[in-house]
Amino acid sequence: MIKVKFCGLTTPDAVQAAARAGAAYVGFVFFPKSPRHLSIEQARTLAQDTPAGIVKVALTVNATDAFLDQLTKNVPLDMLQLHGHETPARVTEIKARYGLPVMKAVGLEKADDLTKISDYAAVCDQLLIDAKPPRQGILPGGNGLAFDWRLIAGREWPLPWMLAGGLTPETVPAAVQMTGARQLDVSSGVETAPGVKGAGLMSAFMAAAQCHPIETPIETM
Repeated sequence: MIKVKFCGLTTPDAVQAAARAGAAYVGFVFFPKSPRHLSIEQARTLAQDTPAGIVKVALTVNATDAFLDQLTKNVPLDMLQLHGHETPARVTEIKARYGLPVMKAVGLEKADDLTKISDYAAVCDQLLIDAKPPRQGILPGGNGLAFDWRLIAGREWPLPWMLAGGLTPETVPAAVQMTGARQLDVSSGVETAPGVKGAGLMSAFMAAAQCHPIETPIETM
């Protein structure tokens, strides 16, 4: 069974649709430039209404302790996702300060970017392997861009990880087959408009992710 995280949920209907689709995780975004940005008050309501058993993840970008203090105090969260330029040392600080599992996003574009993964794997609880954002872009994630999945074909890390970037109901079977990913993160790939999740698209994504058993990852040439 492949686990799916539907990220960037903004309404109670979207949370319930994600739950009906079989989400293992739901993600709430705290980044003002994103169309999926939530206030702490909005997130608290959504988190409180999330069905039991679904992991509630807060996506933050280079957040300060002051913001994280308010966030963790007011929103019932299960995990923090760091999607900025946080260093391994900063990841360690956040884990110690808040006592929550931490997922660190690492953006890939070329093989040289893989060296960063081991540094973060030593200090975080999960990795999110994503496409590196466009150089002139304003969003660190949720851009609907895929990286070359051959970069991670056949690779393993000593902790759970998620594949993100450019995943849609149409592309997810090939992504799973090539990378061997057992967890997937999707945001824009199940939207009908920026920040607007489609219930049908979420269901279709989940069905596509489970459409065949995981095969041996294709080795890079």
